[in-house]
Amino acid sequence: MAFELHPRLAAGGFEIGKLGGCVLLLKNNALFPWFLLVPEVDEGIEDLHQLEPGHYIEVMLAVRQVSEFVSSYFEPEKLNVACIGNQVRHMHVHIVGRFLDDPAWPGTVWAFDGKKSLSITEVEGILAAAREFLKMDE
Repeated sequence: MAFELHPRLAAGGFEIGKLGGCVLLLKNNALFPWFLLVPEVDEGIEDLHQLEPGHYIEVMLAVRQVSEFVSSYFEPEKLNVACIGNQVRHMHVHIVGRFLDDPAWPGTVWAFDGKKSLSITEVEGILAAAREFLKMDE
């Protein structure tokens, strides 16, 4: 398998590492704690039901682990988890912490146009905390 991270996904954030057969990314948007899990799959596999059963389980366990990290570290009031892929067809799962006072509430973050880049200090702190919590190497 020759997996290549979609350029649009790669350009939108910071790579944290690999987890459960996926690349984990932190989206560069300080308005929301927003992560992407990108399963390492062949081109043309876009939806979760297309994964081999073993890889599906691996991906779902990774979703759970990242969700636990977001819940613990950011303490959101709600988590949004979705595998949409309408704009970028490359399979990826959004895991987003939501707050009642976030600028997109109660709407969806993917339909919200606002953006604020993370500072280098914020990025470094989140990456370090995620790697420690998820027991990942750089």
